[in-house]
Amino acid sequence: MHVDSCDTEKIGQWEMLPDTCLLHTFKYLSDDERSKAALVCHHWHNIMRMPCLWRCRSFHFSGHRSLKPSEYVAAKGYAENLGVFLESLEVTVCPPRSMVVAQRLHSTICALLNALVRVKAPLKSLSILRLELDRSSWDRGLRNVVVDKLIYFLLRSASRLNNICLNGMRIGTELGLELISAIIQNQRSLSPLCGLSLDLRGFFSNSVPNHLNLNIPHMLQQLQGLTHLGLSYSCLSDELLLALSQSNRARRYKYGRGNILQRFSLFCTQNEPHQQVVQGYSWATLMSSCPDLKVILTVEQVIDSQQLSLTLDLSNRRKSLDDELLELVNVCECLIDLRIWAFLDVRTVGRLLHIRLTKKMSLNKIRVRIYTMAENIEEQEYQLKEVLSPFCYPPELQFLAVICPFI
Repeated sequence: MHVDSCDTEKIGQWEMLPDTCLLHTFKYLSDDERSKAALVCHHWHNIMRMPCLWRCRSFHFSGHRSLKPSEYVAAKGYAENLGVFLESLEVTVCPPRSMVVAQRLHSTICALLNALVRVKAPLKSLSILRLELDRSSWDRGLRNVVVDKLIYFLLRSASRLNNICLNGMRIGTELGLELISAIIQNQRSLSPLCGLSLDLRGFFSNSVPNHLNLNIPHMLQQLQGLTHLGLSYSCLSDELLLALSQSNRARRYKYGRGNILQRFSLFCTQNEPHQQVVQGYSWATLMSSCPDLKVILTVEQVIDSQQLSLTLDLSNRRKSLDDELLELVNVCECLIDLRIWAFLDVRTVGRLLHIRLTKKMSLNKIRVRIYTMAENIEEQEYQLKEVLSPFCYPPELQFLAVICPFI
């Protein structure tokens, strides 16, 4: 048998690759491609069985009936054969359009969670996205079984979860609180305590006024080591902010600053109730207990509102938000009232006025308070006066801009 010298040279080059390079290359292969690569030689076969290749996995399940069942079987098989190595799992669902697909999703998710408990998967991160259990395609029985199986996993698995994302689950309040209770018990079983990132945006059904339910802040207050919390705007209330501030103040006293809330993400759509009012002192109390807290407000699909009032109080001392703020004002055509408390460049006020005076919009109330760390604010006040001097305000525009020391 004749072997071309060029082919021999190529094979030799592959054999000379360090294991680190092979592992890095194999990370980009699909499961099917990895199976074929494992048949090349004994060395590749052994490399392919190294745990670091199987620690992270994501599955996407379509909501169409035409989806091949093999994709669901593959998820279960992965958990049974390789779940012992799995540390990060993400399951993304296209919400089912029929009961047939909902039944298939129900069977797959339950089998997946059962397998993870059976093999004692060492999960640190779990994401189950967009189940949308309030859809009519999920009947009550299927919905309850999926939630019960997830609770079973949280209570019985060997996982040490520090990242849980249930974004878009859209569950009823009663079932949702049972699930949060299971998360709390899972956290309490950990020793030593680890920080928890919890994303519950779209977790509760949009049709329920969750800001009126006092059990939600009471339950969230019991979470230990909470560093990141994502919620829908419909859950926001004075009671929630005060509960978070109290729990974080207690953790700060007991564990130190490393275990307190550092990021609070709020998500709002046109379906969220906008009528609740959150008092300023509640935010101030939360900020005092979480000095490094970052508040992120995401607004999406506000298309039905004819009038929008926006109040932003930002402690953005370490990050410039001038361009993002101006872009937000530029795209909000229905904005009628804007109030800003933030660290801003003085020239940003002039750019803001230019947008208002050159673009047809209903923004006739503008209040800007520019924070500064300087004790002597006279120089900045003079700069602000110079920036505003060229502008002539129409009579309908109520405008005020001041420099304020940050306390």
